[in-house]
Amino acid sequence: MATPAPEFLRFTTHKSLTQRLVLSTLTGKPIHISQIRSSSPTNPGLTPHEISFLRLLDSITNGSVMQISYTGTTLTYMPGLITGSAVTGGGGDVVRCALPETCRRGVSWFLLPLCMLAPFSKGPVNVRFEGEGVITSATETGDVCVDTIRTAILPLYEQFGIMGSKLELRVLQRSCAGPGGKGGGGVVELRFGSQVRLPKTLHLNRSPGRVKRIRGVAYCTGVAASGNARMIHAARGVLNPLVSDVHVAAQYDQAPLVSSGDRSDPKAKKRTGIGFGLCLIAESSSEGVIYSADVPAPSSGGVTPEDIGKQCAYQLLDIISQGGCVTRVGAPTVLTLMALGSEDVGRIRLGRDVVGTEDIIGLGRDLKKFGASNWGFRDAEDDGSGDIIVSVKGTAVGNVGRKIA
Repeated sequence: MATPAPEFLRFTTHKSLTQRLVLSTLTGKPIHISQIRSSSPTNPGLTPHEISFLRLLDSITNGSVMQISYTGTTLTYMPGLITGSAVTGGGGDVVRCALPETCRRGVSWFLLPLCMLAPFSKGPVNVRFEGEGVITSATETGDVCVDTIRTAILPLYEQFGIMGSKLELRVLQRSCAGPGGKGGGGVVELRFGSQVRLPKTLHLNRSPGRVKRIRGVAYCTGVAASGNARMIHAARGVLNPLVSDVHVAAQYDQAPLVSSGDRSDPKAKKRTGIGFGLCLIAESSSEGVIYSADVPAPSSGGVTPEDIGKQCAYQLLDIISQGGCVTRVGAPTVLTLMALGSEDVGRIRLGRDVVGTEDIIGLGRDLKKFGASNWGFRDAEDDGSGDIIVSVKGTAVGNVGRKIA
């Protein structure tokens, strides 16, 4: 008897591509995505960083089938089992993901969906990002820096029963965006060794409390190290009158060496990824509440370190004023884990401006299409903040690999 053809969930456009691939992999439902930049006259279809993510997804899964049309505007994906880095052959326990020099997205664009897949893997997930396209700093396209992932996103996983002691994000070589916002040459390694059968139900609907301390990292590559002190001094000028406990670390690295691309001299090297930026996080008196802000210097230049320091400080204050217990960057991760967790109703408090964003509304629609329950909304009545309590019922999808093993 012939095997029945799988029923595909159909989507259009390239928006939320990684989000839909992650949900397809976790739920085991195949998807069909069409009209991927089909109206672009010069660059239709999938971009280099999206192709790199598909290769990464194929490296950490077993049995996945991907079909891309000739023009790259249509993608068909049939998910397999998430095996982690154990699927690699003789390359040890680390999956190596090389990003091309034409990549315009920061490495956090890859890390966020990868961290959502890692808890549901059959074994540990160890991935090393390298190549001429790795950008560790924040980018002008909206990606956060690796320090925000390490200090503001990974701690959120501990609230779902995932051991933080087995999560490690190493920055072996820093880099900023190269000329035109492309390429970097950094090296980042993620080690995610805590896998669970089902994430715990989250109840983070309490008051976010008051900010008690501010931490951060000022980084620069290939420029004068004094830029770090100038950014820190400008940021402290804004924050110190509000919070006394402010500490920002300074990190200086040489600009990474990459191939110059000169055919007459294949061994020639050049410096790239030159720039600077600032990352700040604010820790609240309420446990588990962290706010973050990121500002990089534009690749075109023309901005002083003092401007970056002030801009990042004001951006942090603006994010704190939005309220809630989770920021716009961490909300998709938390809501996805809540929807895939145990069959119980979890609650999370989010700011009204966070709930109303296009990303969160699109995530709710995608989760509904993949079989998740509707969300419930009600106003937080304990104070006049205007926050919203979001109720999410888990679907108990869980870790298929752990159930079999």
